[in-house]
Amino acid sequence: MDFSLNEEQRAWQLKARKFSQDEIRPISLQRDQISDPRARFDWEIIRKGSKLGFRTAAVPKEWGGHGIDFVTQAVVMAELAKGDSSISKTFSQCWKWSHLIAAACTRDQKERFLKPFLADDTYLLGKGGTEPNAGSDNRLPPADDPKAGFKLKAERKGDEWILNGEKCFIANGSVGKLFFVDARTNPNVSIRQGGTLFLVPSDTPGFRVGKVYNKSGWSFYQNAELIFENARVPHANIVGEVNGGVKARAGDTSDFGDLELAANALGVCEAAVESAMRHARTQLQDGKDIAEHQVIQLKLSEMHMLTEALRSFVMRVAWERDRALPDTSNNVLVMNYSTDVIQRVTHLNMDIHGAAGFTMDACADKLVRDSIIWTHLAGDTVQRMKVVKRLVK
Repeated sequence: MDFSLNEEQRAWQLKARKFSQDEIRPISLQRDQISDPRARFDWEIIRKGSKLGFRTAAVPKEWGGHGIDFVTQAVVMAELAKGDSSISKTFSQCWKWSHLIAAACTRDQKERFLKPFLADDTYLLGKGGTEPNAGSDNRLPPADDPKAGFKLKAERKGDEWILNGEKCFIANGSVGKLFFVDARTNPNVSIRQGGTLFLVPSDTPGFRVGKVYNKSGWSFYQNAELIFENARVPHANIVGEVNGGVKARAGDTSDFGDLELAANALGVCEAAVESAMRHARTQLQDGKDIAEHQVIQLKLSEMHMLTEALRSFVMRVAWERDRALPDTSNNVLVMNYSTDVIQRVTHLNMDIHGAAGFTMDACADKLVRDSIIWTHLAGDTVQRMKVVKRLVK
């Protein structure tokens, strides 16, 4: 496999690197220290990044986007995440659902939603799946249990569907303008047979945002409640078929979510390695740089080793996705591997910083808090590993 970047990929990498260094990194710790979770969001950084193509990068060229491949997407996400993991995720969250719009939505839906998305620098996308009593079991619900999974109810009234219920911890929840929303259209069967996927704009009557969650990490990233009180959604906003919500996503073969998070983790690890190296070269102990102490060298070596291994895995998965190779479960494996690596690398960085790493205004502390988020992204680690059971079949 040749993972060397071509001219276009390299140009995207350098553009993302410059934006990360010049625009994201200077505001990262500042936004993280704001106490109000809503106030941490900065629309100006979104507008600036959008004008450079970071919001619409994955939209196919035939619809006016940039249509960058998965290798390029992985590289860009990692570069942005070096500046701030949660800002990178705010942009790439739009890529995830751009993939789905392009793969699964009708031409009419693309006209109504994809074109406004491309035209508006503040148009962000999200997905409403998680509920107070339905989180990881949405990923692999029992095949014959109608009680498992999301409960938000949708009932048809003429050409509209009436949605009632709530979603929680929804990405871009307080700032998104369009959400894919999972709802029950047949509560008597499992969500695989009775779930439907709806497109719900933020100005839908009966739909509103609840509280914004205050998290230990990814503080810029807006996770919020979505409240549906007789929300009226046109039948034309169904993705795929009624009771075909799971099948609606079958056309999107990118498996982008796992690659997205692993690439983001790579950027965090790179930032941690950079932070540790800078500190080790400037901090004195016993009259010499701490980098000259063997215990520090061992920690730095492990950080480099794990980060480079993760880079190779991420690039391989991106390369495989670009070639639509048969599923080998590498998408899930790289996500789980990134969960272990990001937490180990950021904690080693904290160790190297010593007492300075525990101060709340320190970059080392923020990287650790951001890394904790990986324990429950896209389902917890154990839940994700269940997907790999197909390897033994």
